[in-house]
Amino acid sequence: MHPRRPDGFDGLGYRGGARDQQGFGGTFPARSFSTGSDLGHWVTTPPDIPGSRNLHWGEKSPPYGVPTTSTPYEGPTEEPFSSGGSGSVQGQSSEQLNRFAGFGIGLASLFTENVLAHPCIVLRRQCQVNYHAQHYHLTPFTVINIMYSFNKTQGPRALWKGMGSTFIVQGVTLGAEGIISEFTPLPREVLHKWSPKQIGEHLLLKSLTYAVAMPFYSASLIETVQSEIIRDNTGILECVKEGIGRVIGMGVPHSKRLLPLLSLIFPTVLHGVLHYIISSIIQKFVLLILKRKTYNSHLAESTSPVQSMLDAYFPELIANFAASLCSDVILYPLETVLHRLHIQGTRTIIDNTDLGYEVLPINTQYEGMRDCINTIRQEEGVFGFYKGFGAVIIQYTLHAAVLQITKIIYSTLLQNNI
Repeated sequence: MHPRRPDGFDGLGYRGGARDQQGFGGTFPARSFSTGSDLGHWVTTPPDIPGSRNLHWGEKSPPYGVPTTSTPYEGPTEEPFSSGGSGSVQGQSSEQLNRFAGFGIGLASLFTENVLAHPCIVLRRQCQVNYHAQHYHLTPFTVINIMYSFNKTQGPRALWKGMGSTFIVQGVTLGAEGIISEFTPLPREVLHKWSPKQIGEHLLLKSLTYAVAMPFYSASLIETVQSEIIRDNTGILECVKEGIGRVIGMGVPHSKRLLPLLSLIFPTVLHGVLHYIISSIIQKFVLLILKRKTYNSHLAESTSPVQSMLDAYFPELIANFAASLCSDVILYPLETVLHRLHIQGTRTIIDNTDLGYEVLPINTQYEGMRDCINTIRQEEGVFGFYKGFGAVIIQYTLHAAVLQITKIIYSTLLQNNI
């Protein structure tokens, strides 16, 4: 196939705003359990935005802790802390600390995925849509160098642009899913006694949610890759305005190469559903392994109260981390194709990821998903689908480091108060 890169520069009619993606992947642990009867309650994780991380089946995962004779995987009880009046006070104090620490763990996870990792997401997307690039940034070393150049020439805002619209897209997604499930029989969660029909209806709900959020997701993507050098200072609600404008076809300057929303539904929904399914499978598999490991360790030797409380929170966080990482790695080529289709015809100007300064126009002419895949493979090779992959390595390295630091702090607090 002949190259589809236009020779001319027609990106001068750029616009300055649009948005970012990246959903919530943090998991807030459930309340602490005081008796074995409370263990019928489970922990659930909210859905995520299209193409983002931590998309789960909607099933609920039990807390982890000290096993008892009645149930092998029951969470920690508070009986060791309640012995007389002083023991009861100590138990209440420990429960308050447990709840506070659980909130802090979830908050740290959210902060990592939505704030600390955002510069990696910005550079990753700019590399994905930059068909001009000669440097693919497959390793974290080149990514760190180019991020330093962007920060030096444009300031810190260049690495955190579009972060505000993340919460807008998340709100639209959660709202759309809630409204659709309210007025339709489609279930938001899949019970343990599931059937193929229930699974199909649940995935249909996810597909409709991704389709509704797609215009806002597209606007969010544009803001993450738009160069800070030429970007106007737009309000946070500009994401909603441009998303609606994309639907009705008014108020947003686009070129004739802009793909219609109907042609973007299939790749967007495909990526979102696959990400959801892969994340769910990986999460359940990791949780099963951690559950068995925790149970065997409890049978082998007595477990301290500190370790019991750690087992109540961190297994699910580790499972979410592994599920998100595997999904992003497996679907990275599809994500590259999806972002190029969304950005085409929007007159977006991105930063030059080869030099760290100057700007480049996006003037692709893909006819659709299949044409985009064939063109990337012919012009940029197989590694063209993995441009910016080094940013993923940095992102999840930071995430793992934050989880480990949080675990150390949490263990120290518990040891000082038990």
